[in-house]
Amino acid sequence: MCGIFGYVGKREDAGEVVLRGLRKLEYRGYDSWGIACFSGNKLEVKKEVGKIGNATVNFSPSSLGFGQTRWATHGGVTRANAHPHFDCQSKVAVVHNGIVENYQKLKTGFKKKHVLRSQTDTEIIVHLIEEMSLTGKDFKEAVRKAFLKLDGLNAFVALDTRSRTLVAVKNGSPLVAGMGKNENFVASDAAGIVDYTRDILFLEDYDLLSIEGDKITLYDVRSGKEKRLKHQKVDWQIEPESLGKFKHFLMKEVYEQPRVIRRIAHESGYEVVHLANLIKKSFGTYLVGCGTASYACLAGTYLFSEISKRHLNFVIGSEFNYLEDFITPRSLVIGVSQSGETADIIESLTKAKKKGAQLSCLVNVIGSTLYRLVDFKVLIGAGQERAVISTKAFIGQISLLLFTSYALANRLAEGRRVLQKTARAMETILSKDSQSHIRVLARKLWRHDHIYIIGRGISYSAALEGALKIKEASYIHAEGFAAGELKHGVIALVEKGTPCIVIAPPDKTLGAVLAAAMEVKARGGLIIGLSDKNNEIFDHFVKVPEAGLGSLMLNVAVLQTLSYYLTLDRKHDPDKPRNLAKSVTVK
Repeated sequence: MCGIFGYVGKREDAGEVVLRGLRKLEYRGYDSWGIACFSGNKLEVKKEVGKIGNATVNFSPSSLGFGQTRWATHGGVTRANAHPHFDCQSKVAVVHNGIVENYQKLKTGFKKKHVLRSQTDTEIIVHLIEEMSLTGKDFKEAVRKAFLKLDGLNAFVALDTRSRTLVAVKNGSPLVAGMGKNENFVASDAAGIVDYTRDILFLEDYDLLSIEGDKITLYDVRSGKEKRLKHQKVDWQIEPESLGKFKHFLMKEVYEQPRVIRRIAHESGYEVVHLANLIKKSFGTYLVGCGTASYACLAGTYLFSEISKRHLNFVIGSEFNYLEDFITPRSLVIGVSQSGETADIIESLTKAKKKGAQLSCLVNVIGSTLYRLVDFKVLIGAGQERAVISTKAFIGQISLLLFTSYALANRLAEGRRVLQKTARAMETILSKDSQSHIRVLARKLWRHDHIYIIGRGISYSAALEGALKIKEASYIHAEGFAAGELKHGVIALVEKGTPCIVIAPPDKTLGAVLAAAMEVKARGGLIIGLSDKNNEIFDHFVKVPEAGLGSLMLNVAVLQTLSYYLTLDRKHDPDKPRNLAKSVTVK
């Protein structure tokens, strides 16, 4: 989840190169950052709490450096806990992503031998390398031996001032290397590197990469044996970072959603037909996702049930381990992810692979771990999300699941028409008049501490996703509920004036969800209706055009923009919410 960037080459502005690389990775989310560069005979260091923003660095001329944007796990958000971390002599430095699960045991043995300057598990790694170096091992071998003593999923880069070497090693968390002319790079995401080179090496688990000047060598960390370098030329386009007419990337990406839906309708026919055939042949299909992607998976179960009369199993990624006993070689497991690096998804599909299951995925990032792991991949094609909160990738996931459902029912042309209609209807929601109405609603709600959202059928997944968007961006406590569950305890939360957003599309759920809304209204709740027609039950009404099963995406778009305006009114940053990261690579 953190951003790692390292440079070895002929340039003498390594600090600036690393800073620019970290800025490219800011979308991943972080709470502090740091850079170290080797100049002369010493390491120069800059660490800060908070965002990089317009920060500058003033390092001496240097051709070797690295840095990291940290998302705190062990130890608070302080300069001392920010990466890089150093050995006792400040000859070796480490930046790290992951969790050293046995750090307390290792730390106990270090207290009398080493000066510990932080509360982090990462500092244990650099002292382990220091210990291994004392036995006479070269730097690469010291790093390898240290890595083998760590429990958990970890990726780190170590810098040695004596050999002027960077060594990168990984298990679980992503790392990539870039090979340029007279210079080499390492990063947690290729997006940080492609401005410099398109020759990219995606490190696999238990890879160790040594970069010493122009020399770059790959090893198996377990055996220590050298491996063949298999880099590839990437030709993907990195979208421009310009905000254009928008103030924040979150809203810019929401407005890109009609384009995402249309692209899938026009270009993804082959992929969804192939995926539908895999589902048809499987004996048990599992949709696995985390967070926003999990709600896409949940929606998928409704879509496949209604459109193609097929039951698909939905599993939250972090819970898959407790249900994997059902997996057989006849199973199909579909991982759904924006980043393709979510630790729980990777672990789930890796275990399914060991059981012989066929693997597929819906993923937004080419070359990601999930992309490389599965047998058949379907690219969402939403383009890079710069905002930490996912919007257009979710809409892309829903669009693909809907399209695949129609493909499985041999009604592909009908599915394409539904997507095209949905894209047109979403443009209506994003029109100036509609957004002005939602903006006014936000001004009436932003002071509330609690907001509830109810829906039935496929709209239940929209309620969950809408509540998540409000929580993530505005920090208002919001909860989504299945409307029929109100009487089973939830209604006890309703007080006079409690806002309740009611998702009421013109489908078979309409009568039942309006009855639930009336129960809330009878107890003093403030009812906000999302529907194609106003109703006397609603205290406030947001018009949502009818688009069949595509209405799910329209209701989510309303809630995405509402969460954005609530966030502005509460004076928070919509693009970089506290405590969140784009790619959750720790468990």
